[in-house]
Amino acid sequence: MRKPGDIAPDFTLPDLNASRHTLADLIRGDPALLAFFKSSCPTCQFTMPFLERAFSAGQISVYGISQDNAGTTVDFLKRYGLTFPTLLDGGIEGYVASNAYQLTHVPTLYLVEQDGRIAWASMGFVKAELEQLNRRFSARMFQPGDRLPDRKPG
Repeated sequence: MRKPGDIAPDFTLPDLNASRHTLADLIRGDPALLAFFKSSCPTCQFTMPFLERAFSAGQISVYGISQDNAGTTVDFLKRYGLTFPTLLDGGIEGYVASNAYQLTHVPTLYLVEQDGRIAWASMGFVKAELEQLNRRFSARMFQPGDRLPDRKPG
């Protein structure tokens, strides 16, 4: 897993419409939260709706990076009501971005600043770490009444 302070590895990945995007595209203008996930991962299923809240609040740019094919990814996005842009990291090219970021588990999240450095990283669901993003971006990720564990490993 890459750490805060590391230069974020560049990548070029397709979105669900087969348009290709680089990391430089994603961080142009704003920091980007990269959210690596797999649809079969229970912790991803739990975590991604909270990231959707932050994205929907308009305070942070969230980009899903799916380790599934397009069809499975679309089904996952619909099932969990996710609207943030999503890229595909798999298929015939393998897990190019996941390998470059040295992922061992999903979900793994990275906040990449406009200078290309990783500012924050988290693996699994760690409430205290996600609250750091909430404070920085006023992201409204959590709401009163949410039943949240302190940690849910990926």
